[in-house]
Amino acid sequence: MRRPPIFLALATAFVSVTFSAGARAQGLAPSSLGGDSRSDEVTNDVVQVITAKTEPSLSKKTRKLLTESVRTSAEKPVRVAAQKPTQAVEKAPSRATFTMEPVRPMNQPTVTQTVQHGSRFSFRSPQGKKESVPVISDYYPKRIVYPYAKIDRRIDNRLVQAATVAQERAHAHSRSRCWHYVKDALLASGAIDSRPKTDLARDAAFELVNNYGFKRLSITDPFAAPIGSVLVYGTARSVGHVEIRTKDGFVSDFRSQTPSRRPLMGVYAKL
Repeated sequence: MRRPPIFLALATAFVSVTFSAGARAQGLAPSSLGGDSRSDEVTNDVVQVITAKTEPSLSKKTRKLLTESVRTSAEKPVRVAAQKPTQAVEKAPSRATFTMEPVRPMNQPTVTQTVQHGSRFSFRSPQGKKESVPVISDYYPKRIVYPYAKIDRRIDNRLVQAATVAQERAHAHSRSRCWHYVKDALLASGAIDSRPKTDLARDAAFELVNNYGFKRLSITDPFAAPIGSVLVYGTARSVGHVEIRTKDGFVSDFRSQTPSRRPLMGVYAKL
């Protein structure tokens, strides 16, 4: 019958020792907490010490510590939720700027409008003279084809050779020395045995007929002139022009696919 009081005394002593150790730990804890993690550790220690028997005797400091830990834990989800709307608001302007980009039409070729019609390309010749040619900016589906010249067996073959010599010596553009280059070609091929003495191109017809045996052909279209024939252009008041018919054009001091625009005086050849 004496054993129960002994056990009760031991249990009471154990509880008092445990409570005194917890109170001492609370007294040694700092007055102000540095962070949430530290408060969580302190609350865990306090919960481990508190029992059903010691709950009514909690100190004011312990209650204050518990209420602060509950508030900090309750404020955490509120801060996270408050950050999400700010991120959504920041992304909204980027979507708005994307919709404001200009809409470009599809299936339309990009054409640079820097090309001007009627422009000319300027360059300098080997002799240092400035020259220019028209720039072709338009494409014509129907190609302009000039007729080829035919060979007339009645014409002296040396005139055909004169056309070849003139073709090789001619330039791309006129040097205003057409009769001079035609003289050289006729003399080099042997079609004439001496150099003509006239200076003006309009006088070439008279000299070729009277001094070198040339005859005027019954041709009025320059494209119908045979290869090697000499075409003389001009009037009584102009200097005139002289050229030789080739297979694909006309040649004097320069090469051309089209005849001169001057009035045609006649087509001459040596038979």
